[in-house]
Amino acid sequence: MDKEALKARFWEFFRFCIVGVLATAIHYGVYLLLMRLFPDKGGWWTNAAYTIGYLVGFVFNFILSALFTFRERMSVKKGIGFSLSNLVNYGLHILFLNLFLWMGVPDKWAPLPVYCIVVPINFLLVRFVFKKVK
Repeated sequence: MDKEALKARFWEFFRFCIVGVLATAIHYGVYLLLMRLFPDKGGWWTNAAYTIGYLVGFVFNFILSALFTFRERMSVKKGIGFSLSNLVNYGLHILFLNLFLWMGVPDKWAPLPVYCIVVPINFLLVRFVFKKVK
């Protein structure tokens, strides 16, 4: 890989990080808001609040990933690919969220280690969609 390609990949990853931090903050903010509005609803509510936050962050993430991170045009095909990659991502989120809750991590903090594990995996999935889907 030449120097220009390496530089381009670095800035792409940097933009991904910016979008990822913003989408994650939106996801976590919606989750915390819902948990605060409806406290003590039990495990099903934690998963529902997490899912609602994920969906809000998903929409934001798709738009900015296309336009800012990968500088690609949005299309139905890319939207489908993005959605499919995010189904895998969502499954990992819910799996690890419930694992950390089971381990006794408070519901307020349980998403934080989930993000640390799942976000790098998501970068690879999303990059594949935007760079390989034509």
